[in-house]
Amino acid sequence: MDCDVLTLSGLWNSGPEHWQTHWERKHPEFVRVPHRDYNNPVRDEWVEELDAAIAASDGPPILVAHSLGVQLVVQWARSQSDLKIAGALLVAPSDTEAPSYPVPANGFAPVPLDKLPFPTIVAASGNDPFVSPARARQFADAWGSQFVEVGNLGHINGDSNLGDWPVGATLLAQLCAQVPHDA
Repeated sequence: MDCDVLTLSGLWNSGPEHWQTHWERKHPEFVRVPHRDYNNPVRDEWVEELDAAIAASDGPPILVAHSLGVQLVVQWARSQSDLKIAGALLVAPSDTEAPSYPVPANGFAPVPLDKLPFPTIVAASGNDPFVSPARARQFADAWGSQFVEVGNLGHINGDSNLGDWPVGATLLAQLCAQVPHDA
């Protein structure tokens, strides 16, 4: 892939069968943004960790976020005045305001509904236990994102048995094609 990619897992990290992990094995140049604590996320800490990863990146990266990682992207964007990213693929955005969210939101609620100042695609499942299709579409509309309903894939995680998830790879390639490359 001819663009800089940072992956952002969500709550509990992305395990060995998660599509993000498959992508990182297939593309060793992809970098997962590390967090000190994936089980008890704190927004301000995660924002600082993302900021450090972006600063260490070779070029304006594309962020590939899953679940709470999506909320991290929108929280991070709200806190920045100098955005240095090329775009974001936002997959299965958890609704941290919903009663179904499994842990305390720790600063990830309320969900910002500001338009994002970079290209984004929201990919959502029709039967995600952590966000309804209507709420995922509301997020996409508010953020100015392209919305893609990917079928009934649960939370689009390791339990969904997607392997390297070709549909997601196609969405990433669409974003990557928008990144200006030096001639």
